[in-house]
Amino acid sequence: MSEKPTPPILTHGIDHVGLTVTDLQQSVAFFVECLGWNLLGGKPGYPAAFVGDGQTRVTLWQVASSTDFVAFDRHRNVGLHHLALRVSSLENLHALHRRIASWPGIIVEFPPEPSGGGPKIHSMIREPGGCRIEFAWDPRT
Repeated sequence: MSEKPTPPILTHGIDHVGLTVTDLQQSVAFFVECLGWNLLGGKPGYPAAFVGDGQTRVTLWQVASSTDFVAFDRHRNVGLHHLALRVSSLENLHALHRRIASWPGIIVEFPPEPSGGGPKIHSMIREPGGCRIEFAWDPRT
């Protein structure tokens, strides 16, 4: 039996991640005012906003109706389970968690804790627009 040759990798990283949110203004405020990201632009007629931290870019799209939408269910929806963002130190992870936990509209799923057996430490929240975001620090990277 002959093995198929592995094709060359033609992609290089992630260009951006697109998230649909229930309230575009609240989600933009979370990324820009709480996380300190930059507003890179937008498309008011769409409506969408583009935010980034210098390495990662996220496009935020407003759902068509903020009262008639299907909320994400990680056990039943196909697609993005969560967005995981890297944090540079354990101290920064804890400082970020304190800031985020007091931000309006945030749901904290769990505060910083070991991921599996560690040594990675992570936390999980839902931002005001309903998207799950993980913040992770790993001493191995």
